[in-house]
Amino acid sequence: MGSVKDYFSSLGKGVASLVKGLEVTGKEFVTPKITERYPEDRDNMHIAQRFRATLELIYDAEGNHRCIACGTCERNCPNGTITIESKMVDTWDGKKKKKLDRYVYDLGSCTFCQLCVVTCPTNALQFSNDFEQAVFTRSKLVKKLNYLPEKPEPKPTPEQIAKMEAEKQAKIEAAKAAAAAKKAATQGDAAAGRPAAKDPAATDDKAAKALAAAGGDPEKEAKIKAALEKAAKLKAEREAAKAGGDAAK
Repeated sequence: MGSVKDYFSSLGKGVASLVKGLEVTGKEFVTPKITERYPEDRDNMHIAQRFRATLELIYDAEGNHRCIACGTCERNCPNGTITIESKMVDTWDGKKKKKLDRYVYDLGSCTFCQLCVVTCPTNALQFSNDFEQAVFTRSKLVKKLNYLPEKPEPKPTPEQIAKMEAEKQAKIEAAKAAAAAKKAATQGDAAAGRPAAKDPAATDDKAAKALAAAGGDPEKEAKIKAALEKAAKLKAEREAAKAGGDAAK
């Protein structure tokens, strides 16, 4: 009797489980389908913006990118995916400037960690969401990201040229005035029969460079000369104290 009871009990549970499964199946019959028809509908497919497909440089409407070839992304990449080659160019004011020459990216070894993007100081990088990146050879996965030709350095404006010439002339005039003052002081000492005073800035290379770096700025030159005089005074006091100690012995 017990076996018959167990049989019908298990039969009832099986029927209930079957009905529950058919209920789920019935709901799926009326649920809208989400299957993508690829590649037929590739032009209308929706790819999430957060999907990371391949690294690329951000170019503006004028064809300029923000990369300054600092190498931060190359150093932070855990797989050595990025290789940056830079070059030095001359600017209109005679200075040197580092610019990007080649930005090489190996998609085959990229882990899409996005460390290069989040650590870029100029926000020059981003990941595209174009998922179609399959190729037949691995060599095609190595890409040069700076695909547009680099533009030449901009020419200076008339205002910039005038400012540069004014600064240059001011430096020349300041150097001439310093030389004339030194010559007059030397002649005055010679006429009075005194030994020529030594200019700390003339005997100290670092001091001379500091005065040259002041660029004719009176305030900066005054500060540098005050510091030199203070250093000379301290040196004289130390030498006097040393001489007094030697005399006491």
